[in-house]
Amino acid sequence: MNLSDWHYLEISELAPLLKRKALSPVELVRSQLDRISAIDGKLHAYAKLMAYEALEAASKAESEIGRGRYRGPLHGIPVAVKDLFWTKGVVTAAGTTVHRDYVPQEDATVVRRLREAGAIVLGKLQLTEGAFATPHPSSVPPVNPWGANHWTGASSSGSAVAASAGLCFASLGTDTGGSIRFPCAANGLTGLKPSWGRVSRHGVFELAATLDHVGPIARSARDVALMFEAIDGPDTLDPSSLPGVGTAVLAPRHGLKGVRVGVDREWNARATDEETLKAMEGVIAALRELGAEVIEVRTPESFPIAGAWEMLCGVQAAVAHAETYPARASEYGPALSRLIDVGRATDGMSYQRVILDAIAFRGHMSALLETIDMLLAPVQPFAAPTHEQLGALAQDPELNQRLIQFTSPFNVSGHPALSMPCGHTADGMPIGCQLVGRRGYESALIAAGEAFQGISKWHRMHPPV
Repeated sequence: MNLSDWHYLEISELAPLLKRKALSPVELVRSQLDRISAIDGKLHAYAKLMAYEALEAASKAESEIGRGRYRGPLHGIPVAVKDLFWTKGVVTAAGTTVHRDYVPQEDATVVRRLREAGAIVLGKLQLTEGAFATPHPSSVPPVNPWGANHWTGASSSGSAVAASAGLCFASLGTDTGGSIRFPCAANGLTGLKPSWGRVSRHGVFELAATLDHVGPIARSARDVALMFEAIDGPDTLDPSSLPGVGTAVLAPRHGLKGVRVGVDREWNARATDEETLKAMEGVIAALRELGAEVIEVRTPESFPIAGAWEMLCGVQAAVAHAETYPARASEYGPALSRLIDVGRATDGMSYQRVILDAIAFRGHMSALLETIDMLLAPVQPFAAPTHEQLGALAQDPELNQRLIQFTSPFNVSGHPALSMPCGHTADGMPIGCQLVGRRGYESALIAAGEAFQGISKWHRMHPPV
């Protein structure tokens, strides 16, 4: 295979080649930089390319591997990170103009852990302003490689576009209301929103502390496992990180005998279109073929939680931006300004009522997950909307609430969710589903995702770029 054709391989396919020195990390990075130069001018996935640093790291990786100091399956693999993560000596703007000159003096913990695993950081990826809903008006947003007129999926949009278009082999994103899962669904990728606290948030610009989750975006569940193993685990620099040890890379799982998968067809069908429901039925059939027991369940009422998400996020965003807003409000775009204003205007009693509802939902969801191993749900009620459709959603609070009804409740509850592609629309746009599990049980979700991808084709399909 010509090196120029390798940009769509998975990490699990590249790693053995690098380990046995059949592939050079330097050649691989140069190939990626060439592809970025050729394609990213129309996709705008990257906010900052770190070509010099990446080539230096590739040369070091090649030398280490050549001396028999192989660090593991990420050694020599080119990845990229959302421009929300601190990178030592390199601007981290968080999609804002307020922080456009901020140069961190250290790496975020997750970036440091990726480097320690031998991964090579190609650059910083575009995102919405402050990781909220829309880009700052001064920025050029990423373009969906599957369809330029379609949504790229909210804040981790650059992270998904880059991985989908072969501009890196995996990426890091964040998910506060669905921003790993939405971009994965829109771009035909696999992504993990871990349990809250499972992955350190040290060195990550905050949107809403109790809702923010850091996780990997990749082409397969297997690759997600490799990325997750590198970044997972407690961190003394993040007091909210959970104690315990990191997950082990999973052995391939080809069957799901004995695994109980809950399905609430009524909940899944709320405002969900026929193409998505058909794709979900395909997933159910595949899980049964793999030996899983599909159990009809009743999901705790989540629509009010989705409706209260903006208040929860707004109050916490107001705290996160207190040093610069309202003092520098003129430098903020309209969407993030409005969110912060919602937070600043919220009274304590209203916020406490929402907190109590969130605690109740978390408890009911945890109780349900004690009766099953995981819950199957759509990521969103329809495939990535066009920009015109997205504009209509922004003007209708109830429609917007419908958009986040399957994602935001699990940011509130802190349960892990694995997003993966499960179909295509008639016009070729990817459709995503998610598996939701008990807190701390990411490995079970990843194993189920790997089993599903062992008999499905969707994660092997790539955009026409």
